[in-house]
Parts: sequence; C-alpha cells; structure tokens
Amino acid sequence: MPKDNSIKSVLIIGSGPIVIGQACEFDYAGSQSARSIREEGIEVILINSNPATIMTDPTMADHVYLLPLTTKSIIQILKEHPQIDAVLPTMGGQTALNLCLEADEKGIWKDFNVRLIGVDVNAIEITEDREKFKNLLNKIGIPQAPAKTATSFLKGKEIAQEFGFPLVIRPSFTLGGTGAAIVYKKEDFDEKLTYGLEMSPIHEVLIDKALMGWKEYELELLRDKNDNVVIICTIENMDPMGIHTGDSITVAPAMTLSDTTFQRMRDMAILMMRSIGNFAGGCNVQFAVSPDDKEDIVAIEINPRVSRSSALASKATGYPIAKIASKLALGYHLDELQNQITKSTSALFEPTLDYVIVKIPRWNFDKFEGADRTLGLQMKSVGEVMGIGRSFQEALHKATQSLEIKRNGLGADGKGYKNYEQIIDKLTYASWDRVFVIYDAIAMGIPLSRIHEITKIDMWFLKQYEELYSLEKEISKYKIDTLPRDLLLESKQKGFADRQIAHMMGCLESQVYKLREEQNINRVYKLVDTCAAEFKALTPYYYSTFEAEIETASGEKYVHNESIVTNKKKVVVLGSGPNRIGQGIEFDYSCVHGVLAAKECGYETIMINCNPETVSTDFDTADKLYFEPVFWEHIYDIIRHEKPEGVIVQLGGQTALKLAEKLSKYGIKILGTSFDALDLAEDRGRFSELLTELKIPFPQFGIAENADQASALADVLDFPLLVRPSYVLGGQGMKIVINKQELEEHVIDLLKNIPGNKLLLDHYLDGAIEAEADAICDGENVYIIGIMEHIEPCGIHSGDSNATLPPFNLGEFVMQQIKDHTKKIALALRTVGLINIQFAIKDDMVYIIEANPRASRTVPFIAKAYGEPYVNYATKVMLGENKVTDFKFNPQLKGYAIKQPVFSFSKFQNVNKALGPEMKSTGESILFIDDLKDDQFYELYSRRKMYLSK
Repeated sequence: MPKDNSIKSVLIIGSGPIVIGQACEFDYAGSQSARSIREEGIEVILINSNPATIMTDPTMADHVYLLPLTTKSIIQILKEHPQIDAVLPTMGGQTALNLCLEADEKGIWKDFNVRLIGVDVNAIEITEDREKFKNLLNKIGIPQAPAKTATSFLKGKEIAQEFGFPLVIRPSFTLGGTGAAIVYKKEDFDEKLTYGLEMSPIHEVLIDKALMGWKEYELELLRDKNDNVVIICTIENMDPMGIHTGDSITVAPAMTLSDTTFQRMRDMAILMMRSIGNFAGGCNVQFAVSPDDKEDIVAIEINPRVSRSSALASKATGYPIAKIASKLALGYHLDELQNQITKSTSALFEPTLDYVIVKIPRWNFDKFEGADRTLGLQMKSVGEVMGIGRSFQEALHKATQSLEIKRNGLGADGKGYKNYEQIIDKLTYASWDRVFVIYDAIAMGIPLSRIHEITKIDMWFLKQYEELYSLEKEISKYKIDTLPRDLLLESKQKGFADRQIAHMMGCLESQVYKLREEQNINRVYKLVDTCAAEFKALTPYYYSTFEAEIETASGEKYVHNESIVTNKKKVVVLGSGPNRIGQGIEFDYSCVHGVLAAKECGYETIMINCNPETVSTDFDTADKLYFEPVFWEHIYDIIRHEKPEGVIVQLGGQTALKLAEKLSKYGIKILGTSFDALDLAEDRGRFSELLTELKIPFPQFGIAENADQASALADVLDFPLLVRPSYVLGGQGMKIVINKQELEEHVIDLLKNIPGNKLLLDHYLDGAIEAEADAICDGENVYIIGIMEHIEPCGIHSGDSNATLPPFNLGEFVMQQIKDHTKKIALALRTVGLINIQFAIKDDMVYIIEANPRASRTVPFIAKAYGEPYVNYATKVMLGENKVTDFKFNPQLKGYAIKQPVFSFSKFQNVNKALGPEMKSTGESILFIDDLKDDQFYELYSRRKMYLSK
C-alpha cells in the first residue's frame, strides 16, 4: 500500500530547548522528517521553541511556530490551520511524546479531527508505563529482570525488603534516565526512592533487581504497516549495565555478541516491536546479556520513536532512519522506498558495515561545581563524538581525538594518571575519563583480569587496549631515523596520531608527518555506503584509514582511495565538533547555512565534522562529508587531498577558530576574516591598544602570569575583579573576586588546570547593564543585524542571560554609542563576515567587554526573530561574492523577542545553581512578547539578580 493520500498537512512536534538527556539528535531527526514529508508534496507545520537549530529555520517547513511546547500552543496552531490532518510526535524525543499524550488526554486531537501517525497512544503508554510494559513482556514470554512497581513510598520499601540490594529505581515517563538510580545499600534507599517518585510525572517507579556487570546492547529497528521489520544497526555498550547508554562508550557493529545470541535477540526485538500496537516507524530496543557462557537475554526497554541512538545509527550505517520512518508513518512500505545511498536498491534491507564506529560522550562537569561525577543510570553528558575506522582501535583513537579535551588520543601524550589508588578509584566508580584510565591501568601493569573484575568490561575490549599499549612500548624503543616502516604503518592503522608517535620517540610531530610522506604512508578515504560495497553508492560520505600497499602483477604498488577529487572550485567548512556548554547547536546551524550559501555561489562544499547528532553531518547537507575529528592532522590531510580555494573557520565556534593559526602558518587560505584579525580580537593586549587608538572605552585590565603579579595588579585595578584565562569559550574559568584571598585561590586553581596560560584581570563594572551586537562586515561596510539588551546585570555570562531584542530601556545616546563602536571595531579588525561585540553600560557610558569576529551564539536567534537568513548573507560576503550593500535587509519583528536560557541542574543534585561569568546553560528557547507589560517579561525582570554569584 503506497502513501495515504488523505494526508495533506502534518504537524511535527519538536523537542524544545536542549537539555542533558535530549539534545540535538532530535533536531536532526525533526529536520530530516520535515524534508522527507515535504518531498511527498505534503504541507509541514512545525512547533518547536528552540531558536538555535536548523529545524526551526523558515526553509525547513511551510509554517514554523516558535512557541512553548504546551497544549495551549497546540490549540492555537490547530485553530490557525484547520487543514492539519495528522500529527507526528515520534521525532521530538520524550518532550513531544509527553505533549502528544497530554493533548490526547484533553481530547484536543479528537476536537480538531487530527490523527496520530507513526505511533498510537497505546504504544506510547505500554512502553512508558513500567507496569504495563512488564505485563506485556510476561504475556509474550520475553525474559526481564525481577521487578515491581511502586506508586507510594511505603510500597517501595516493601519491594526493597523483598528483593534485597543492589536495586535499580526507574521513574515512569522520564527522559535521559532522570531520577533513576542504583542503590547499593539500605541507608541510601529512602532518599533515592523519594527523588524517583518526585521525578515521575505520574509518581510511579519500577524497582528491579540490578543486573550489575551484564552486557548491554541496543537494536535500532524500522517497521512498516505491512509488518516488514528491518534491523538497521546493533550497538554494543562497552560499559556494562549500570551506566546510562547516553553516558556509555558504544560500538557498532556489536563486537562480542555470538551469532546465536544475536539471532535470539533479534527475534525478541521483532516480537516486542510487533506486540506494542499499531505503529510504523523507528524503534529502539535495549537488552542485557549475562556475561557467562549461557548468554541469557533480558529485555530492558523499548522506545517507539527515534532516539539518541537512532541518530548515531543513521550516521554509523548511512541509513537515514528518521527520513525513512517519516515515509513509513505516511503509509509507505519499506519495499516501496529506495535505499538513499545507492538509489538503485530498496529500503527493505539491513545495512552491512565494513568498518567500526565508536561513540564517546562529552561531559561538562567542570561547569557544575559540587556535582557527583560518577556515571550511573541518570545521563550526565552534554554531547558526543563518533569515530569511524577500519578497526575498533582506529575508531576508538579517532573518537578520543575528537573530544577536544586537550588529549591526543589514548596514552602517549604525557597526560595519563600515574597514581595507583586514583586509577583503581576511577575504574571502580565509573568516571567520565574511564576510556583513558583503562589505558593508564595497563601501562601501570595492572593485570587485565583485575581491570575486568573491577569494571566488568568484556575482556575482548581490554585486550584491544593491551595491544595498543604493547605497540606504544615497541615504538618507544626507536628514534625517528630508525623506526621501521611496518611499525609506523601499524601505529597509523591503529589510530595513533602523529603527535602521539612523536611523543613516544621524543621528536616533533612535523618529523613524523615528513617520515610518513617519505615512506608513502598516506591516508586513504573510504565510503560509508550501507552495503559493504556490494552496490555502487552515490553519496559522498567518507572516513579515513591507512592501508598496506597492494602490488599488481606488473609490480605497480598502490592503495585504494575512494574519494575522487573533482576539478570544481571547492570550499571547506570546519564543523564545531561535539556539543558542550558554551558551544552548542547554534554553531551547527551556522555551518549548515554556510554550506548551503557556498553551494548557491557555485562551490563544491566539503564538510569536516565528528558530531553524529547534527544536521551538518547528514550525508546530503554538503557535496562531500568527511566524518573525521576536527583535529589538525586529519584536517590537513583532507585539505591536501581536496585542494580547496580556502577554508571557512568562523562558523564552527572556538573549535574551528583554534585551527586558524595553523592553517595560516601552512599557507592555507582562510576565507573571510584573516587569522591576524581573529588573533587581535583574542589577544587582550593588542585589542586594548586598538580600542585606545579608536578612543573607545573599556574596563581597566592587566595581565598576570602568577599569583604575585595578580596581587600587585589588584592594587592598581581595584576590586571587584573579573579573572579569566585567555583563549577560552563559554566563560570557562571566569570568576568575579572581591578580595585578595579569593583572588589568590582562584589564580592558583586556574594555573594548576591550565598551566602556562596568561590570566586577564579586568575591573568589574558592578551594577552595569550588559548588551551585545551582531553585525556583518565586508571590510568596508557594516550592517548591524541585531542589538540585544540583557535582563540580568553585567557579570552573568551572555549565554546564561535573558537577552531582549531589540533593547528595552537603552536611551538613544547609548544606542548611538553601541552602533558607532560596533562599526568602528568591525572595520578596524578588517572583519569579513560576522562579528559579535559585548558591551557594559554604566552611567550612560558604553564600555567594550569583548569582540568575537565569528558567528556567535545569538546569530540564529536574531535570524529567527527577524526572519532573515543572516548566515547566508555573511557567507556570501566571506566568499567575496557580495558586498553588504548588495542585500535588501528587511527585518520583521512585532514587539520583542527574548532569548531564554535553559539549564540542566535537575541532573545534578546538590550543585551550586548560582550564575556568574562562567556559562552553565545547556540550551535556549525563544519567547515573543507584544510589549513590556507582558507578565512573563515582568517576572523575568523582577528575578534578574536572583542567581548572581561573585
């Protein structure tokens, strides 16, 4: 049966602001879904309150509503669009499912004659309600851990008494494991049970016997209305049960699963999927497997929607799950759709991988003082990276190189732990850096059997680590001029970076690179093609690896490179790497728009990024996608292979900017603002000299390299002081200090964490108003796209402030100073592209806090508020295609738009929630108000100083 022709208009519910547990993987799903449905000639209406994403771009749907995700908003949209036939709630994570259920309970869908597609209410309830799910599994004969449901404190206590410890508490209807906990001893049970009952919207928890040390697997499936089911991907968690899958290191395909157990698991997953009701689309099923020879399988949960793992599985296999799931929701069958990669075979197939992918989460514990850093059932990571390689070892190394935590990969960078007690402790209480600590433990000589006993990580993975360490020891015996070629090739095939190999032999990274060139050990690029090259793939989606040379009968030696270089003019866009606090999805939005604008200008576009959650790494966003670490060695090799006209660095946040110096040094053209101008804005000394020349005021400051210098400076500058390290993003390490003791403590702490860094001390303008402006400049003309005033006072990071567009109480005199300063600075920095400038206003005087000649966190917000494609314009300026004066700017905004930060403090009990100069928000929403009498504005304004911390 082909598509249901009665559907003419579909409402897609988005996932709202980014919080820990529900991040941009749902924006990726929603964006893909909107495109997929519109391809069918069906109108798409989208509701989502997140301004930072591509999903809410006006080009993505016929009507985009940037409204709070409430039933009130749903009713408003349904009244305005009586033509809506159906609602698709499976693309917006738990937020969309919960809103859909609430609307159903209130009878809203019935009132407006709208039907659910892709899932039915029954399927959501069976999978979310722990008691109903348990009963279903019993009915269909699928094994599960012994478990009982509690809806009261007393009932919970009875169950604990019956089962004994350790126990797992899981609240119903929550996302990212919110409120879930493992309880090892009786004393901790009461507090964890109370918290779990509070976190569940229906005050219900499932208490089950903890399957500690069991292995965990996830299957990603698709099902159509004809009951065809395909398994897209099998993912193995390297971490055993007890750590949330969002916080686990995961591997695809599964590495340690026997074929017979896989077949049993597969049958169970298909049976579960067919038993939860009438639904067509994507589904995620999780299982635990006993670590003994019996390999008993127990079902953990099933999600009848796209999930965090389906974004990962889409990127891992090249099979666009959300796109196909949306078509299935419209009534198509799998055998009627084509494989998106080959375009010649059907979608009714199961991808085969001839490579390995490793996902590692990215945490931001440094932003949450006092947070419990141990990993458990409640997700704590803010983003993730994926590495693709020909072996587990290569993929693992690439993933560790992608994290951007100042590590060069596993080991061989001088940053490993050397203390036995500390290593044992980090292995015992799963820590965020356990992926590195396992290597340190092997280097220290701790036997694999002991590491396995503590961590319960499968011996196969530990042996892979041991091989890497043995190779490091072997290479360390040589010097650069004696290293055998086969050892160098093996180390590259196993993913070691040039700078790690240099560390092993005590030489320079450039010497290793030169040796590789001389020995003809070069990266080759392979296609991600879903079918292990059995059919020709038409999508240019690549990863790199190293191959031994093949010798032909005629004696010719070669390696097989699947990335064919065209003779078109090309541009490389550097992506923003993993999501983290301070650099989130808004930079991905900018990268995607940069790619689309460069395409419009006739360039072949090349995207380099390693974040599996986002739209920039979709296989059909850029003309060519290199799924590689945004890490110098990988980028340089791609650039040498592709020979682009230049590289765009100003759209990928600090990740891409940090590479500008090296690109410049190696003679690679940076498109837009030059490295020198970028550096001038970052270097406070040079920047303040420029401001002095321009007669623009700035807070008095000084630079210190140790506590003594800082103390002497404090006498000159006067307290309060804002202390920060140079070259940081998201206000990392910034603090306001009010006396010498606080100053000394913070300076010593900073220099311990970031040795060799220069510290900046600014006189903090207490009680000042903060504002910021974004502008596009072509080197001669400047157009200010938006000026925002922060509701909170100066001293709270701009990413944590409620920002109002346009300003609500800055007089004409102040506004003129902001405009004049912005134009002067943009021109003086020879900006070509975007620039963001932050101001402090005190006694009607406008001071400069900082200038960033790059895309900023606020650009997508301004573009959405005014309905203008500013990144598109800025990219065309960077490419030299247009001048600012070529565009007809026509911003439209009735009233005010407010950018509201969203925090994930609920994931961390006992954490300090005070706000200050270091950013802590994980996402944002947009609020439109008609005037300043609006109750929501009044409430925000009255609370503006509540969280200010010194």
